[in-house]
Amino acid sequence: MGRAVKVLRLPSFAKVNLGLEVLGTRADGYHELRTIFQTITLHDDVELRPHAAAIEVRCDHPGVPTDHTNLAHRAAEELRRFAGVAKGVTITITKRIPVAGGLGGGSSNAAVVLVGLDRLWGLGLGPARLHPLARRLGADVPYFLVGGTALGLGRGDEVYPLLRQVQAHVVVVVPDRPLSTAAVFRRLDRGLTPRENANNIFRFVSSQLDGQGDAFRGLSNDLEWAALEEDPGLEVQGRDIRGILIREGALFVSLSGSGAAFFGVFADAGGAQSARSALVARGFRAVRGRTLSLDRYRRMLSQPLSAPKRRRGTNPGRSGHHGDHGRQGHSRRR
Repeated sequence: MGRAVKVLRLPSFAKVNLGLEVLGTRADGYHELRTIFQTITLHDDVELRPHAAAIEVRCDHPGVPTDHTNLAHRAAEELRRFAGVAKGVTITITKRIPVAGGLGGGSSNAAVVLVGLDRLWGLGLGPARLHPLARRLGADVPYFLVGGTALGLGRGDEVYPLLRQVQAHVVVVVPDRPLSTAAVFRRLDRGLTPRENANNIFRFVSSQLDGQGDAFRGLSNDLEWAALEEDPGLEVQGRDIRGILIREGALFVSLSGSGAAFFGVFADAGGAQSARSALVARGFRAVRGRTLSLDRYRRMLSQPLSAPKRRRGTNPGRSGHHGDHGRQGHSRRR
């Protein structure tokens, strides 16, 4: 019967932006950013199965493309071209991260494909040599080669892990109101002025280095006002969501990236559970999880190769709409 084909199954984690500053536009047309990335335990599952030659993507979410416009597909193509190999792969994505929520699901999938195929194909490149490929795929993709609590500079693709990793509970709330990232940035650009003196992100980093408490004070997301102006209905829902999260004891509440997902950070599981229950009672879709440290993130992406499991039918997810799984050559999605 020959040797059993080995497959690789990896979690593909979501992120939130604990703070995001847009400093201005760059000569290359992108935006100069400062942000604090944070991975959370909410995740998709990605399975990589060797294929004789082709690259295939399968996904249980109807809003996620499975052709060459999918970022995971493009990641496999870029890596195969860079490494000069003729191998193929079947990429199966089980969606749990809501799409078009500013949670980085498509970028995370792409990064996990790079990391996984580096192992599956025996290339031995490692994150440092995968980084240029990740940057070409999208501004958020390099972060997912790192994970944990990290500072993002430039387009967000210059990533620096922080010494102190945030340990907290998180509640993510996803209104069913997809936002266009490009539209949010266009609205932002109308009132954008250079902000080289913005320092709340650096103040957060300094507070971590000094071991100070109350580190979230002053953090905000410069995209939030533009997102809420772009969709007044989201602004109404956002006030309700924010009020519930704060009432239940959230230390910090914000829109993640360009939206439309909101999240609250909690010191304990009880407060997070109470907030989730209150939000669900009001008809919102809410998920409770935890922050994921750099070390744990790396361990979770070091899963061993395994023999294939027998497939069972899957129930297609309904976690949102087409988001950053599609084209990201102009990678403004945050």
